[in-house]
Amino acid sequence: MSWPQVPSLEVIADRLPLIFPEGTENRNYVIREMAARTLYVMFYAGAIEGQDRWIRPSQVTDMYDEQAEQLSDDQREVWVKRALSSKKDRPANTWYAPNSREPVRDETIRYGFIALGAVVERAGLPVTTPLPKYAMAADFAALFDESLSDDSLVEVIASWQKAHLNPAALSRIRLLSANAAAVNSDVIKATLPNSGVVSLEAGPSGVIGKSVIEDFAPRFLKNPAVLWLSQSGEKVGIDLASQLKLRIDPSKTLPDVILVDLGTKSDGSDMLFIFIEIVASDGPVNSIRKDKLTEIAMEAGFSPEHLAFVTAFQDRSASAFKKAMSELAWGTYAWFCSEPDNIVELKDGKPFKLSDIYRRN
Repeated sequence: MSWPQVPSLEVIADRLPLIFPEGTENRNYVIREMAARTLYVMFYAGAIEGQDRWIRPSQVTDMYDEQAEQLSDDQREVWVKRALSSKKDRPANTWYAPNSREPVRDETIRYGFIALGAVVERAGLPVTTPLPKYAMAADFAALFDESLSDDSLVEVIASWQKAHLNPAALSRIRLLSANAAAVNSDVIKATLPNSGVVSLEAGPSGVIGKSVIEDFAPRFLKNPAVLWLSQSGEKVGIDLASQLKLRIDPSKTLPDVILVDLGTKSDGSDMLFIFIEIVASDGPVNSIRKDKLTEIAMEAGFSPEHLAFVTAFQDRSASAFKKAMSELAWGTYAWFCSEPDNIVELKDGKPFKLSDIYRRN
């Protein structure tokens, strides 16, 4: 049986971020150096679907630079046999320490490549088997063909993504890509739900703000309108605020966006005011900020029982969210531009049964 061509480690490392763009679940697991080296060892050992050759994580940790450069079929075959032997001597200059097998197996292979359809697992073996059982999916291995031109590479990557990434993941990736392009725009225009167009600051905060207005509001509010936009130099929502007998004072430390859900009941009993902080780097609705916003809201004429607080982020994988996650106040919500149909509720108050939520949904 012939041995497959081994692409350079540089080619593998360069292509992984193209195959798994921003928005991919557990992206760091499948684009980091450990991921590239894992795939290199699979190519080196001929562990590609349909070849009946497999690797185990210890072969990744035991590989070293001098061996990786020995690319003849005979040299590779000798190494595979030696690497799988229980009597082998472990080189001193290996890529990783022996206790790095778990990150290779669990993070890179199981939660990364297998979950995304890039690696297959040998059938019929127990979970704890010491036998080699991982191989690269054949269509995934084809993405590292060094003869592919730029256009052909883009085409085959797109085809693979369509076949293996679920619709929600693809949508998330596309939205992040579109938002990344919008960040570089000189001006960001947002269409208001209560008619009109407003200009927002260029940059990440403007992109999130636009998504809050155009995506969040119509999805989560029955009858949305904008009362306040800190990013806009234009007076937005002033007339409506006046009609609602609200006193919005720009000299106060207001949130980035104030939305109102005018509801559907004539007595206004289902009206809701949503205070939203946009976080491109920092500034979430933490407990201190929530208390301050509630105080400002009450001074302006808002009723506490008709208030909601939201922190808006670009994506769950963004560093801004990871940094803010532990600070988010109970009784608030987190929302992500890249997954506009979903929202995170940080529910506070009395304990409840999960079955009640399922019945509610």
